[in-house]
Amino acid sequence: MRGKVGKVIFVGAGPGDPELITVKAKTALEEADVVVYAGSLVNEEIVNRWARKDAEKVNSANLTLEEITRIMVERAKEGKTVVRLKSGDFSIYGALMEEVWALKDAGIPYEFVPGITAALAAASVAGIELTLPKISQTVIITRGSARVEMEGSIKDYAPFVNRGASLVIYTGVHIIEKVVRELKEGGVSDDTPAIVVYKATWPDQKVVRCKVGELVQRVKEEKIFKDAVIIVGKVADPDAYKDLVRSSVYDPGHAHSFRPKKKNVDA
Repeated sequence: MRGKVGKVIFVGAGPGDPELITVKAKTALEEADVVVYAGSLVNEEIVNRWARKDAEKVNSANLTLEEITRIMVERAKEGKTVVRLKSGDFSIYGALMEEVWALKDAGIPYEFVPGITAALAAASVAGIELTLPKISQTVIITRGSARVEMEGSIKDYAPFVNRGASLVIYTGVHIIEKVVRELKEGGVSDDTPAIVVYKATWPDQKVVRCKVGELVQRVKEEKIFKDAVIIVGKVADPDAYKDLVRSSVYDPGHAHSFRPKKKNVDA
């Protein structure tokens, strides 16, 4: 008689801080028989702190897709629970679907436990919001690429910065000259605010505030070549709009389903 098939749980490891995982992620790690994680991206302290001491731990940093999925399928067929631990949130540049398809083809059940992506962690450690009332209500997440082909480029999305969008760029610091060139080709001016956040929430995190025209110099001065997020747009300098913006949700002159419009409210 064939034994019970296990399952694979895709877990978002968050941006780096071992305490910035969800309760559900922690529970999954504590119960997993096998943990497959990318040691090049995931903070190994997360595995060391939360995974079972007797769990099999597989660093997938030097493995191919086929090798990773073979391990997950084989262990699940042995009746084991496998956690596939991915950096940030697997829905953003997580190479998720190709692994899901392999599990589907093999008839392996799977679940998802989301995590905090680097864009949100970067905004948090920089002390800003990616959407600013009346100023920016659109967030575009994109990435720089030196060799990988993809549809669309930073140049294609840069024009939206001048229309109130916030641009969050992953994998761009190692080709910072190209990133800045494409921003400018898309109409972004040198004096547009920018923030570079290196290893958000890790002990050695850095936050660099500058203008687009200073990005190349500042990134090189700080020796930031990987593991960083670039935020471009008005939200990168929110103090410029202090006392000029106010959310309608909390404005006494604005009514909504939970609160009627209030009159004669003192400032």
